[in-house]
Amino acid sequence: MTQTLNSRQYTASSAEAQAAVPSSSRLLSAGAVVAGPLFLGAGIAQGLAREGFGFTRNAISQLALGDLGWIQTVNFVLTGVLLLAGAAGLRRVLRPEPGGTWGPALIAVFGASFLVAAVFRADPGGGFPVGSPEAGTLSAHGAGHMAGGGIGYLALSVAFVVLAPPLAARGHRGWATASRIAPVVVLTGFMASAASVLVFTLGAGLGLCWLAAVTVRLLTSRSAQGR
Repeated sequence: MTQTLNSRQYTASSAEAQAAVPSSSRLLSAGAVVAGPLFLGAGIAQGLAREGFGFTRNAISQLALGDLGWIQTVNFVLTGVLLLAGAAGLRRVLRPEPGGTWGPALIAVFGASFLVAAVFRADPGGGFPVGSPEAGTLSAHGAGHMAGGGIGYLALSVAFVVLAPPLAARGHRGWATASRIAPVVVLTGFMASAASVLVFTLGAGLGLCWLAAVTVRLLTSRSAQGR
């Protein structure tokens, strides 16, 4: 009986929280929810379809190379735009709260890094595109791509820490703790990229998925100010 009442109270609280957020802000914030799954889904589909691509040898960024590379370039641009929209929406949702300024700003930096990745393509390597050497060389545009990605994911990692207090203020202390731990996993993936491309991909993917989950949690729960 108690569990049923708690469930009803949680459902009612979530409904009230969603009603308290303007529809325009929810629509913008949805960009941060959709961006990660869209980027990963499109990347995995391409990776499975493109000849010579292997997830243990190649990064998703390399899918922007070759005749069909335009698909991944569009994926970068669309993801970047969605993340920027999501950052704008979260700025409206979190404006009165601690982290309401820097959290969304850091997510916007993360979004901008995808636009940088669309302009500065990754270098060939790991046998992709077909005919490329296993060990690639670092070019100027490849360095730009790596720098943009590094800055972007560092900004995302800091954003997770910044968004922990708003999560805790909504009563989601477990989520707040996990949001402080997630950057360790994401950054570990980046540091391990030279040894394992797959670990790098998993770390980056976790960052995108956790951003989607955190955004949903923030949108469906009420802040202390709203109680």
